[in-house]
Amino acid sequence: MSAPAPDAPDAPHSLLPLSRVPRTGLPQRAVVVGDPARAAAVAALLDDAEEVSYHREYRVFRGTWHGVPVVVASHGIGGPGAILLFQELAEAGVRTFVRFGTAGAMRPGIGDGDLVVAEAAVRDDGVTGQLVPAEYPAVSAPEAVLALTRAARDAGAPHHRGIVWTRAAFQPGLIPLNQYDGAGLAAIEMEVSALFVMASLRGLVAGAVLVVDGVNADELVDRDGTGGYDPHRDVVAEGVARGSVVALDALRILTKEQL
Repeated sequence: MSAPAPDAPDAPHSLLPLSRVPRTGLPQRAVVVGDPARAAAVAALLDDAEEVSYHREYRVFRGTWHGVPVVVASHGIGGPGAILLFQELAEAGVRTFVRFGTAGAMRPGIGDGDLVVAEAAVRDDGVTGQLVPAEYPAVSAPEAVLALTRAARDAGAPHHRGIVWTRAAFQPGLIPLNQYDGAGLAAIEMEVSALFVMASLRGLVAGAVLVVDGVNADELVDRDGTGGYDPHRDVVAEGVARGSVVALDALRILTKEQL
């Protein structure tokens, strides 16, 4: 078989090395999620959805949401791997990102299945400390916060806003999980700060909306082998269904109103 022509879509130089997405031609707006299966589920809501690539944990689709071209992609678990996808999507032309994932609630009044719109994140992600000094903030684009809040309100979804803790380690260690008690953090998750820092460094727009799948930090880890953390409940699934629409609709709002 002859080698592909230099400009053929499957020519080696036309695909980015880690995600295997094409270097050009992607929509400018993306929803990014952890789980490849969730990427497929969100993409199923789109019109004319097609799978662009699936390499390692990086599964990428494109389609349209109410006429707006979008990407839906999975980034796996944790900041170091996720930021690689964010960087390659940015190289491929994505300019607006919404992370849609799950998180544990850390503030009273936030319940299972509720949505949390991240305004900023604690940079405990295991990767951005190697990119920028510790004093550099991880913040959402204000227009993304407003669009996500409006989309949640329009969907009738219980939602909250606040700072989230992006933590690299899921299982407990010697450092206590209560180190931010009294700081008013809304939720704990594993990738948001990596996205916010990457976007800020590149001058891009980024936001995040998270579905609560545990009502306090202690439930996020199995301390005693009893399996107390259970994200596979109906209340979480219902929140994920609402959150999928909220994440996509926020991209539509950002496109329509250019907040």
